[in-house]
Amino acid sequence: MNAPGQPPLTGLRVVDLATLFAGPLAATMLGDFGADVIKVEHPRRPDPSRGHGPAKDGVGLWWKLLGRNKRNLTLDLSAPAGRDILLRLAAGADVVIENFRPGTLERWGLGPAELHAVNPRLVLVRVTGFGQFGPYARRPGFGTLAEAMSGFAAITGEPDGPPTLPPFGLADSIAALATAYAVMAALAGRDRTGEGQVVDMAIIEPILTVLGPQPLWYDQLGHVQRRTGNRSRNNAPRNTYRTSDGHWVAVSTSAQSVAERVMRLVGRPELVDEPWFGSGATRAEHADELDEAVGNWIARHTREEALRAFEKAQAAIAPVYDVRDVMEDPQYRALDTVTEVDDPELGPLRMQNVLFRLSGTPGAIRWAGRPHGADTDEILAGLGLPASDVAALRAEGVL
Repeated sequence: MNAPGQPPLTGLRVVDLATLFAGPLAATMLGDFGADVIKVEHPRRPDPSRGHGPAKDGVGLWWKLLGRNKRNLTLDLSAPAGRDILLRLAAGADVVIENFRPGTLERWGLGPAELHAVNPRLVLVRVTGFGQFGPYARRPGFGTLAEAMSGFAAITGEPDGPPTLPPFGLADSIAALATAYAVMAALAGRDRTGEGQVVDMAIIEPILTVLGPQPLWYDQLGHVQRRTGNRSRNNAPRNTYRTSDGHWVAVSTSAQSVAERVMRLVGRPELVDEPWFGSGATRAEHADELDEAVGNWIARHTREEALRAFEKAQAAIAPVYDVRDVMEDPQYRALDTVTEVDDPELGPLRMQNVLFRLSGTPGAIRWAGRPHGADTDEILAGLGLPASDVAALRAEGVL
């Protein structure tokens, strides 16, 4: 049992062998709630996320987020001595997360059979673009391909424009959330059966679930969703609108009562009495007229004026933020959504906090991403390797 107030995953050990980005992010989420996460990187080829995006003083900032709450070990898994150390790690672990192409761990003698031989209770999580079997299984897979293949890109963008990909790792992040959930489900199963199992996570799948009932619509009705820009086929008005001071706001009217309040607010109450106004789908057929009414009203007001008026009318509106706005927003500040972390390399850092708040056993950011191999000696000493053996392995290039 965990002591009162301790994070709920305290005592859970996770070995993170994965890179870019779904597997490592899932491990980060587990570490945020107390798991002891050991990040394993190649001695000469660090995790590529260390070099992704902007850096400060030569230190990659993305890694500070992705590598937080992880202890770092360097290890060449393809070397026999590296294999032996990984098996020793797995023997005392609860979870191993990897994202090599199918067959890679097996080629190194580290497949499910070998790992479960040393630890039958181990949960082995395999995160790949396309899954462990099927015609595409051995293809290289990235989140961008999932965003294309899932149908996300096909429905994103303006109707007369090209399919649009997100400018960030959307599919990877969704897969990371699903992977963390899968780990907890597998651990719950282990509590009942006493045995571990293999989690097969294909990045192309969770994003398809997030897209909603499209397969069901097509199966039953032959319906194919098209690009509609910021509009929705399910309700209107629903769009982004420019304010008089050059900002943008987003309006949603998913509820009928909210749609009615919006039209009264913008001075077009007569539209509420139109026969077609009674449902979201029929309102969407008149999106041009509704957008014109809302857009003209918003264009005559500043962002703050529009936000205050909509709030007073109990109508749904939000400012379209960039990251500068996010950092200053009072609601995000109240929630401590972006929190400060003290880092030995770069000093105080602000980054996203843990995903949710638990009243009794909250998670926490204990440290930001650490240097490559920073904890190698400590981790190997914990496995019982004497310093002389560690020095020899390092000289051989295994560490």
